[in-house]
Amino acid sequence: MKKVLVTGVAGFIAAETTSQLVSSGVEVVGVDNLNNYYDPRLKQYRLDNLKKRFSVEFHHLDIENYQGLEKIFKTHRFDAVLNLAARAGVRYSLVNPNVYFSTNLMGTLNLLELMRAYSVPKIVLASTSSLYAGEAMPFSENSSVNRPISPYAASKKAAEQLCYTYSFHYGLDCSVLRYFTVYGPAGRPDMSILRFIKWVDTQQELTLYGDGEQSRDFTYVEDIARGTISAARPLGYEIINLGGGRAPVTLNQIIRWIEDGLGKKARVVQKAAQKADMVDTQADISKAYRILEWSPQVDVPEGLRRTINWYLENRDFIAKINLDEN
Repeated sequence: MKKVLVTGVAGFIAAETTSQLVSSGVEVVGVDNLNNYYDPRLKQYRLDNLKKRFSVEFHHLDIENYQGLEKIFKTHRFDAVLNLAARAGVRYSLVNPNVYFSTNLMGTLNLLELMRAYSVPKIVLASTSSLYAGEAMPFSENSSVNRPISPYAASKKAAEQLCYTYSFHYGLDCSVLRYFTVYGPAGRPDMSILRFIKWVDTQQELTLYGDGEQSRDFTYVEDIARGTISAARPLGYEIINLGGGRAPVTLNQIIRWIEDGLGKKARVVQKAAQKADMVDTQADISKAYRILEWSPQVDVPEGLRRTINWYLENRDFIAKINLDEN
């Protein structure tokens, strides 16, 4: 690849993916609407870091804006589109489902239409392990995933199917990546890891939904970005899990590791489990290993150590970031 469009470039996964792409010599054009689903100061922090280190052409633009996107497609010849922009968050999708479909589905449709019109052959679509609710673990790409339990998951399922339609009719090469609980430095403040670290460090009450024995297949962001770039090769239409690939880790264990890393005890306050949250997740990553030659390199204790170190180095900045849930 010589030039790619990365959507959601100021997002957690997209910023790391862009960093790896540019470091390998790929030219990146990035778009992001810098919305306020979570504190946009963290998005600006990631974007500023990219601009300091690399030459990245940035457009403050929503992928729902077809005309704005078309101006970019007219002036660049892309080898691939990495559609990492999304309205994320399971719980908030129950509150405001409309915006999830307008971004995750209609935004994807805009990109597919422009790819067809301007002969861009490849798209990588960020999808989610949330689709596997009710399926047997470890979760396999062969599962039917026809029972999404949140509008967020339903919007991602619809985007996956839309990509298949464009692959079938127009020959677009589409890699659908189902990510499993991504964490790491500069992570999303609405997710558990950064929230837990800050709450333990500042001795605030740590809100824990459920008994803490729910588990996740945590996956380090550098591994996710590396897998995302690997999936940009020609593959045809494929759905691929990118997950930690090891035994899932409970939230209680995460809290204990954070306590050890900070030398402080958590003040845990339990609340009722959230109905839209999955209880456990575990990825079957054999397909990623087989067709992408990809496997995660950073285990959870090491990834958590790096994340805590980043937090400590940026403690004053994170103190200003709003961690409240929508």
